[in-house]
Amino acid sequence: MRRIFAGSMLVLAFFALPAAAVDKIAVVDIQRVIFTSDVAKARQKQLQAESEFVGLQAKYDSIAADVKALQKKIEAERDTMSQEQATENQKKMEYLRADYELVERKLRAEVQQLQGKIMEELQPKVQAALKELVDAEGITLLLQREAVIVADPGLDVTSKLLERLNAKTK
Repeated sequence: MRRIFAGSMLVLAFFALPAAAVDKIAVVDIQRVIFTSDVAKARQKQLQAESEFVGLQAKYDSIAADVKALQKKIEAERDTMSQEQATENQKKMEYLRADYELVERKLRAEVQQLQGKIMEELQPKVQAALKELVDAEGITLLLQREAVIVADPGLDVTSKLLERLNAKTK
């Protein structure tokens, strides 16, 4: 009898706990807020307009076009190509791929550097806007979107946080 009573008390406590402990749960995607903010979009446009970035992007596109052209040439001449020509084309392709990968790494490094700057610049503003949002909405438990497997879309306050951040950074 004692076990049944203890078990039923545990079940009652389990069902009563969420109502007493948590008034409002919400989910937020802070990275999405930061990288879709007006400030981040402006910084991305600035980077894309810089001559060094434009030059890297043009070189990247040019190499990609050269790779495609060489691939078409190799396919078209495959049956009539000598071993020497095949070796030469293979060598050209390897050089192009190495150049392509180098330019790609440089572009990725530029983007990652920009992302770091954006995070550093916006993190304090996001935290302030988040605190305001939590207070205004009466949120008692806030979870990062990445940590949540399933959540009702109504619990997601990401767009509200983005609006507040954009208003703070204008």
